[in-house]
Amino acid sequence: MPNESNVKHVFVLMLENRSFDGLLGFSGITATDVVSKKRRTIPQPTGEYYYGGQNWPVTSPGINPMPLDPGHEFPDTLEQLCGQGATYPSGGPYPPITNSGFVSNYALNGGGKVSGSKLGDPLCCFSKTQVPVITALAEAFCICDGWCSSMPGPTWPNRLFVHAASSGGLDHSPSAVDIAYYMAFGYSFENGTIFDRLEQMNLPWRIYEGDSWPLSFALKNMTKYWLEGGHFEFFDKFASDVQSTSSPYAPVYTFIEPSYGAITSNFTCGTSQHPLDDIARGEWLIKCTYEAIRNSPVWDTSLLIVTWDEHGGFFDHVAPPGTAIPPGDKPTWPNNNQSGFTFSQYGVRVPTLVVSPYILPNAIDGRLYDHTTVLATLEKIFGIEPLTARDRSASDLTSLLNTVSTTAPTKLPEPAPQVSLPGCQQFSSCGDLPKARVAYTIAGIAPDDHAMDGNLPGFVHVALQRDLAISDESVKTERIARAQAVTTRAEARQYLLEVAQRLQSYRRA
Repeated sequence: MPNESNVKHVFVLMLENRSFDGLLGFSGITATDVVSKKRRTIPQPTGEYYYGGQNWPVTSPGINPMPLDPGHEFPDTLEQLCGQGATYPSGGPYPPITNSGFVSNYALNGGGKVSGSKLGDPLCCFSKTQVPVITALAEAFCICDGWCSSMPGPTWPNRLFVHAASSGGLDHSPSAVDIAYYMAFGYSFENGTIFDRLEQMNLPWRIYEGDSWPLSFALKNMTKYWLEGGHFEFFDKFASDVQSTSSPYAPVYTFIEPSYGAITSNFTCGTSQHPLDDIARGEWLIKCTYEAIRNSPVWDTSLLIVTWDEHGGFFDHVAPPGTAIPPGDKPTWPNNNQSGFTFSQYGVRVPTLVVSPYILPNAIDGRLYDHTTVLATLEKIFGIEPLTARDRSASDLTSLLNTVSTTAPTKLPEPAPQVSLPGCQQFSSCGDLPKARVAYTIAGIAPDDHAMDGNLPGFVHVALQRDLAISDESVKTERIARAQAVTTRAEARQYLLEVAQRLQSYRRA
């Protein structure tokens, strides 16, 4: 009987900012429930939400790309889940969830005012024809429709949870002030990260970069691991690495980062599936990742998890449970927790695909998971001690590894035709995906000259981390001051170009 001992290589691809309903709520996928063993269909969301003088229905197709990035910071998510006027009592329980504030919050962030936007945009869900790759993978393997983001908020804290079973108390996107005070030499955790644990156990791991600014590089010790070599590679090497027979693929854990696109302006031209970018570009990344593993020697010992970091402000009809176990570790910085959040509330549902030759084909799993399920699974398979109380209590995925499938497709369908976006190359093969060696993601598209917000300060931090790693001690203070002086998107673009040029010189040396 297959079990977790058959898996020698765990791969995780984490994309950006999509809710379960937003991607798969209208898919109509029917599959075998792994618990009841009965066939069931993913329920299609329904309903109308009144705002601005009219009712806005949950509908399909999805809007691609969005004319405006929906809000998804902690206060935005609070309104989306609990309704207009909801407040969170610092240190207290999360308010009752009604999933009724998606339209009002979109209006608060400019929906209906920005050209091309309508108040109901966040309620528009993708059809099967818009996301054929995701749909095919879900139908062939296992789709989890009970997987929640780890906290009701933005990208950074949710991505930190997948690496450390904690956000170190962070409940918001890090600001320039955060970078200035405590992040210059890496974001740390009381108990470290999964990468630290793997190092301590001499278990090989690797991160594949979609561009020069992988968010995982913000973690403490990543500069050391990068300089030691063997832990960071460009994604354009991924297929040849896993398919090599002369040098068998060694890492037991592989984390794949997308290209985040033109991060100083509108996040287009990437592969992250950011709402402002064409979703088909990210479908290419999913297709290329799966096909590389499926047609390689490691397929028979592999487990691939494809997930999204958080909901991105898009509607989901299921109320996330308020039963999350707080990590229990000490905050990294006293000002991390701006809202007094207790981390006992899960975030909005996100789609997650579990892919392996040991997965029952065409399966669906409605059990409760969150991003620390990735860590719980690694811990179960490789005998790793948990990092916090959250991953210690999290359900793992090993119960799904109970069959042997001979029907796994060797190829997935072509993504939908891409939207023509300024400055963006069209993909027709895996070789067309953005090259991390090039400062592609920050050149060619002019940024808006306004103050940095959202994820941009975090990307500046990643650039600073890389800059410090290749700089002499004599200039490190100057390099930190240079990054801390960046206050606008135009300045961020110039700074990232400077660091990209130094990185290119370092790699050529």
